[in-house]
Amino acid sequence: MKKAFSKQQQGKAAHRLGHRAEILCRFALQLKLYRIIEMRYKTSMGEIDIIAARGRSLVFIEVKARNDNASALQAVSTRQQIRLSRAAMSFLAHHPHYAQYNLRFDVMTIAPWQWPRHIKHAFESKLSPTFWA
Repeated sequence: MKKAFSKQQQGKAAHRLGHRAEILCRFALQLKLYRIIEMRYKTSMGEIDIIAARGRSLVFIEVKARNDNASALQAVSTRQQIRLSRAAMSFLAHHPHYAQYNLRFDVMTIAPWQWPRHIKHAFESKLSPTFWA
């Protein structure tokens, strides 16, 4: 007989799963010589799971843990892309020394018993170019 879990218990479990996925993705990025700048960067406009740099690239990374990589990638909606773009703008406003870096939005997906998959240039900023000027 399956045990029913409350929404609160499900939410806590999802939070723990997401946190573990972010830690594993951080480790994978460090192995690829990325420098981790921020984890779980929070603004009033949203949260960015990982902000990393490699060379002159500043990368804003959304981490998705799902049962398979395809559904994880589909979970990054247009609305979420806008939120991530705004949060990135906020980060740059508070850290102007990164303004000259090449900006990139990546997604890392993780499925059970698999190494994280890193999708570079997963999406373009959903804000107009003048917004970044």
